[in-house]
Amino acid sequence: MNLTPTEDARRLNIPPLQGRGRGWGLSAERLALLHRRAAEMRNNPTEPEKRLWRALLDGHKFRRQAVIAPFIADFLCPRKALIVEVDGDTHDEAKDRLRDDLLEERGYRVVRITNGDVMTNAEGVLRLIASALADMADRWEKPHPNPSPEGKGLEG
Repeated sequence: MNLTPTEDARRLNIPPLQGRGRGWGLSAERLALLHRRAAEMRNNPTEPEKRLWRALLDGHKFRRQAVIAPFIADFLCPRKALIVEVDGDTHDEAKDRLRDDLLEERGYRVVRITNGDVMTNAEGVLRLIASALADMADRWEKPHPNPSPEGKGLEG
């Protein structure tokens, strides 16, 4: 049977390779589901996410709704390994702490801000993010091999 690399990656009867682009031990089906969910979330952002995304377009490169299996990060700066989570009323602090601990074990720093802060104190939120970025070393010296496309973002 001749399969393309994409088809091979989606076969469910092979174990995913941890840390090798197949989702840290998740099945191909579960990983594909996470990517579909992330795409849906990018296409239907909340108002605070829209506002923060427009502000983040200046300076460091960020990705919206980035899959870091088994999670979806609201905003990720790959070069600095910084995750920015915009929390609404539905977040569970205990679950969020566990999630943050797992991400930190993988080398990410998580900054949590509230929807209210984004809507009422955008300057303070941007200062907090800028401070976190300034405190962190780059993960690599050369530009990322897959940079985000210039000019991409939400339309006003």
